[in-house]
Amino acid sequence: MKIVKGISLFFIYPLIMFGIGFYAGVECMHFFYPGDVTQNIEELPEENWPEQIVDKLENEATRDGQGIEGMEEGATDLKAEMEESALFEMELADVSASDETLTVDTKYVLEETDIVNQSVVETVWKLPAEYIGMDREQFLIAMEEFEMYPPLSELERGFVSLEVLSFSKERVVVQMNYQYVQPSNSFYLAVYDNEVVVYLEDMETIYIYTGIMLEELPEDIQSEIIQMLWVEDEESLYHFLENYSS
Repeated sequence: MKIVKGISLFFIYPLIMFGIGFYAGVECMHFFYPGDVTQNIEELPEENWPEQIVDKLENEATRDGQGIEGMEEGATDLKAEMEESALFEMELADVSASDETLTVDTKYVLEETDIVNQSVVETVWKLPAEYIGMDREQFLIAMEEFEMYPPLSELERGFVSLEVLSFSKERVVVQMNYQYVQPSNSFYLAVYDNEVVVYLEDMETIYIYTGIMLEELPEDIQSEIIQMLWVEDEESLYHFLENYSS
């Protein structure tokens, strides 16, 4: 019996000491490493992260007897950072949404303005093919190039300038400004890039590009046109054009 009792004590005593040590270790872990409040953040609803994290920090600080003022300060900083991050993501989303491009369904509205009489004629067209797929910046660049180098047909109409009034994928509005050619009693024939052109009586506004090359005319008329040949009226002008147009 003594031998059995001695063997029992030999096993029981180490087991008791092991249990005491394990319990002490767990308590030390709780004391030095309070619960990790962020380990379950993924389980919280995203829209309430800042508020719930603050509440969790405050609860942990109170439960563990920590200095709650310091914990609240850290929680406030964390909340501010997360709210700032959410705001930044919203701004990025707004920028992405505003990055619109023109499509075949975009309405192309032209407001043709007579800058002399201050009258406006508005027309709606299909978007020209060369503008399809452009974003706002690309379209503005294209309009700047058009204004700098307008087609001859627009110059003949009296084109002066343009302005983009609005831009969206549904509708673009462009204001075209014209100084329309006014009626003239007399004209002048002159040379522009070796071509005969017709000026109004102000000697500055081109009325017609005739398509007649200077060298195609008799030498005496060439000399007169080089000096700007005055034409009395519209009938005389069209008589000249009929005679020398090919």
